[in-house]
Parts: sequence; C-alpha cells; structure tokens
Amino acid sequence: MTDAMKPVLELQAALWSGKTTSRELTEQALARIDDPDGEGGRAFLAVHRDAALAAADASDRLRAHGVVPSPLAGLPVSLKDLLDEQGQQTRAASRARDDAPPAARDATVTARLRAAGAILIGRTNLTEFAYSGLGLNCHFDTPRNPWDRATGRIPGGSSSGAGVSVADGMAAVGIGTDTGGSVRIPAALNGVTGFKTTTGRIPCDGVFPLSSTLDSVGPLAPTVACCIVAEAIMAGGQPAIPKAAALGGLRFAAPQHYVLDDLDAHVASAFEAALQGLSRAGASVTEIDSRVFEEIPGAMPYGGILGAEAFALHRRQMDEKKDLYDPRVWIRIRRGENLSAADLIDCHAMRRDIMARAAEISMSFDALLMPTCPAIAPPIADLDEDDKAYGQANFLMLRNTTVGNFLDACALSLPCHAPGTAPVGLMVMAAGHHDGWLARVGLAIEGALAASRNAS
Repeated sequence: MTDAMKPVLELQAALWSGKTTSRELTEQALARIDDPDGEGGRAFLAVHRDAALAAADASDRLRAHGVVPSPLAGLPVSLKDLLDEQGQQTRAASRARDDAPPAARDATVTARLRAAGAILIGRTNLTEFAYSGLGLNCHFDTPRNPWDRATGRIPGGSSSGAGVSVADGMAAVGIGTDTGGSVRIPAALNGVTGFKTTTGRIPCDGVFPLSSTLDSVGPLAPTVACCIVAEAIMAGGQPAIPKAAALGGLRFAAPQHYVLDDLDAHVASAFEAALQGLSRAGASVTEIDSRVFEEIPGAMPYGGILGAEAFALHRRQMDEKKDLYDPRVWIRIRRGENLSAADLIDCHAMRRDIMARAAEISMSFDALLMPTCPAIAPPIADLDEDDKAYGQANFLMLRNTTVGNFLDACALSLPCHAPGTAPVGLMVMAAGHHDGWLARVGLAIEGALAASRNAS
C-alpha cells in the first residue's frame, strides 16, 4: 500500500548498530521525493536537498563520537509550510504570499527540531492558509493519497503534504498543525498516526496562524511512540516513551448520535471492530449520549471564533490580492466579516457552556473513542469541479475532529483498518492538558489493535 519508513525507535536502533546512516536515510527520503511515479512534486513546496545532506553527514560524524541529541537525530523530518525556517519563505501554500520575505529566524518548533538533530528535509504542501480539511490546493496541485494513487484520492487536510510525506516514505515524521482536524484527518486518510496536542502546549510563535485561539502544532508519524518523541521535543520536554496504560483498567466512552451520523460502511465496520478488539482486551467501552456535540455547529456561525480570527488576519489584503487566493478559501475566510464583536462574544460564551456540559458527560471516562473521519478518502476529481460536493465533503471530514478543537481537548488518530483496505482512523480524545495521559492510553490501544489484527 505504502512505503512508510520504519518507526523512529527502529531507525535509531539501525543507526546505532551501523546498519544504516543518516546519509543513507536522507538519500532514501530524497529518492522517494524525486520518484516520478510518486507524490514528492506535489507533497513538497521546497526540498532542502543540499542542506539536508550536509546535516545528515554532520549527524553521522557526531554519532561516531557519541553525540546524539535525541531520538530524532539523523532522521528526515518534513515541515508544513506554515513554520518559519530562517532564510526560507513561509508561503502558507498561497500565491498571495509569493512576495513574502524569507523568515528572519526559525519558529521555536523549527529551532527545537534542529537542536534535536532532526534533518529538515523540506516544506510540505497544504490547503491554502490551512483553511480546509480536504487537502486540495489549486496553486501547487494536490498530493494524491498513496493508498489509491490510481484513483487519485484526497490526502486530507490541511496538512496534506505532511501526511503523504510520512505515508510515502519521504520523511520519518511530518510536522503539521491542527485547528479543526488538520493533523488527524490526513493521518486517518493516509493510514498513519497523528497527535493533536492541547492548544498552547507547543509554542506557535513563528507559525503562520489560522486561529490563535484554536491553533496547535502536532506530529504525524508511523506509530504512537514516534509521535510521543516528536511532541516532547517540540514542547521542550524529554523525549522518553512512557509505560502504556493498563488496558484492563481503562474506561472508554463511545459517543453516539452526531459523530456516528452518515458513516460509510467501511468506516463503520472498522470502528466497530476496533471497539470489539478493545473490549476483548479487557477495556470497558460504554455508549454515551453525545447530543451536546450537535450544538457545536450552531456555536460557529460564519466559522465562529476561527472565522472571525481568520478574517481579522486577512482582511487588509483580501480584496487587493483576491485573484491570488483559492476562490473557495477566499469565500470561507470572507464569511468571518459577518460576525460582529457581540456575535464573537456570544461564540465564546456558547463554547464555554458546551465545554462545561461535555466535560460533565465525559469526566468518568479515561478517553472518548470515535471515528476520526466518517468516510474514506473520496476521489479528488469528484470535488475539484463541484463546489457543492466540495462543501459537503469538507464539512463531513472536519465534523468529528472539530469536536476536539472546540472542546480544547487533546487527541490521537490511530489506524484501525484491516491491512490492504482503505485507511480508517480511530480518534482517541482526552481532556485538554492531559497529553501525557493520552500518550499512555494511545500506546495501550495501539498494542491492542495490533494484537486484534494479528489474531484475525
């Protein structure tokens, strides 16, 4: 299906044993990017070929002297084209920023990854200004989902290039952002793991914003452990893998209504199989009433908080550069103009009320489980020329993941489909600022899902 790199800890073991070198891993990643039958030309907006090879050689020399700053040292990592890199343009995948000056300094996230020894392989494509969950980009083309390249299916967005770079072996880890699902959606649709961190846990300075209230930075990678390592480095912590939670003592809630509406048959089947596997492994899975989630769209008129903040950022240039925007993105940003200051205050008040009631419902559980996306990746061609189909698909893909952002939660998306079938993500959501606990729960669930697949 895909040619993802081995997990981070396996790659580190291979580097330590001398089975490979950072130079070899970087050359492999570059070869995947250059493959004319692959997605490199669409997944990356810039490839740091010379700098990456020089950094890989330096990493190999340092390793020979026992200097290995972190488990990411010597491994190729892709950066979403929202994160500043000193000397590089941050375009946010928009022609409207073709005249943007090169960044004067690294974003904090970028600087921390460099200090950890990561090899920054290049800058990845996204939906323009990160404002869609589908991953389509009319300026730089849309990377095809590696699962079904022949059909040409969406990669999910907005971190489209990040998801494809990991799934297709062009990076060991991809760094994305998540405002309404932009890490978890491409993780789910490309069959990799994505970690939406609590907003504010990882600094967003030097990251081109969509919504300062909701933006978060997070990794996409082959496994939960890979995501834990990358997240810890970006958050300024120690990249140690915690012990998995004891699955037998975990209590999960499976929200009904809303997040299970309009599931396609394959997603429904994979999700049910995942819940059954967790139950067999000793976890408690309880169905709960989640109709409070149905109030979320009503608390987001014209895009709500996100829409207002996006419009505030873009309003001074939107008309002057209208022809340089993706028309669909331009229209969605423009909707925020319809929110008055009083409307925005109401949005914040409604959010606080829904958050409080949702917390009361879920407080007796260790995590909530739901499908990351209600459908598998649709063909790009079905959406490219049909605005109505685009709008419907965009809402559907964002629906479940937006719950996590709206509630200020942290969440993982883990692959839960049978090998060889369309990728499906299982979203595991915990209360905000419980990222460390979520990581332990994610490790336990990942192990149970693997055991269930092996047994079937």
